[in-house]
Amino acid sequence: MMNNVELSQEAFEALNPDTTLLIDIRSAEDVSYGTIPGAKVNTAEALEAHPEALPRDKDIVIYCHRGTNSIPVAEALREKHLSAYSLQDGYLGWLMRKIQWEQEADKCKQIEVGLRTTYHKRLFSKFAKAIRTYDLVQEGDRIAVCISGGKDSMLMAKLFQELQRHRKFPFELVFLVMDPGYNAANRQVIEHNAKILGIPVTIFETDIFDIVYREEKNPCYLCARMRRGHLYSKARELGCNKIALGHHYDDVIETILMGMLYGAQVQTMMPKLHSTNFPGMELIRPMYFIRENDIKTWRDANDLHFIQCACHFTDTCTTCDPNGRTVSKRMEIKQLIAQLKKVNPTVEANIFRSMENVNLDTVISYKQGNQTHSFLDDYGKK
Repeated sequence: MMNNVELSQEAFEALNPDTTLLIDIRSAEDVSYGTIPGAKVNTAEALEAHPEALPRDKDIVIYCHRGTNSIPVAEALREKHLSAYSLQDGYLGWLMRKIQWEQEADKCKQIEVGLRTTYHKRLFSKFAKAIRTYDLVQEGDRIAVCISGGKDSMLMAKLFQELQRHRKFPFELVFLVMDPGYNAANRQVIEHNAKILGIPVTIFETDIFDIVYREEKNPCYLCARMRRGHLYSKARELGCNKIALGHHYDDVIETILMGMLYGAQVQTMMPKLHSTNFPGMELIRPMYFIRENDIKTWRDANDLHFIQCACHFTDTCTTCDPNGRTVSKRMEIKQLIAQLKKVNPTVEANIFRSMENVNLDTVISYKQGNQTHSFLDDYGKK
């Protein structure tokens, strides 16, 4: 409990009702309009005149209309060695929080209705299609839905909730948030959005940002590896057999081009992968068919605001400074695709499908596992 005589609304909500006595000292007229559930009605005069009638084994929380008149009452009871507190901002403060809760609940319902109507075809149907196409979810799965705090992972969490409501077989979800060292503002935004969206998040903390900030070479690569490792480890600790990441269609095609232009290799972001370091764990990407512009439209239509760049290295964020000098490789690829699309409207679909139409007879060499195969191996034998 607090030593201060004033008890915040947040601290009040955390109290155990079984060990708390809540007393309303407002006028009878005020009380007639409503009270905080569970409150006993009494007058300040009666409380101060008969403190012996109050329990000494409970926390006594007293409230008035605005939290002003209850302060001297609580102080007087403390002088009688009672554990008494004045509810900060009183009944009005509690009522304002209640209204905020109800508004958040209404917004959550509106968002869920939107996923079943306005955005069903563009979002939920494509989400379900990826799960069917790549067999991403099976009966009995316990999936750690990994939430970074951005628009993609938050939407993924809502889509998973929607999928679970219409499930044809039982599976479990854990909405996992790793705090790698966010500043207080970013952490608050994540918690606030999770509350608005009705996502019961499990948050755990690491010091990844502090570690990689001291790394001079490839800090982003190290950060990504460490984050993935911590997510796998925590998911396994929570009994999960899969982790779900919020990569979408645009991430897939950008990764293909980045691999070719910057990595001199042909590869893609796979819809699912077995973990090599965590046996029995699998990574899945159920947003595989969803377009980023559709995610942005959903976000803006619902007036949602998510964290953007949470890292110390701001140029690692794909949404940072698209017109400035500090531009990530992924942003360069986004801009390149946008230019190509002006000439060829089907360029994005072509890039995506290229990974499904690889002709090994026209490839100079390819890798499978740890072995490299060359076209010369069989050349002249046919």
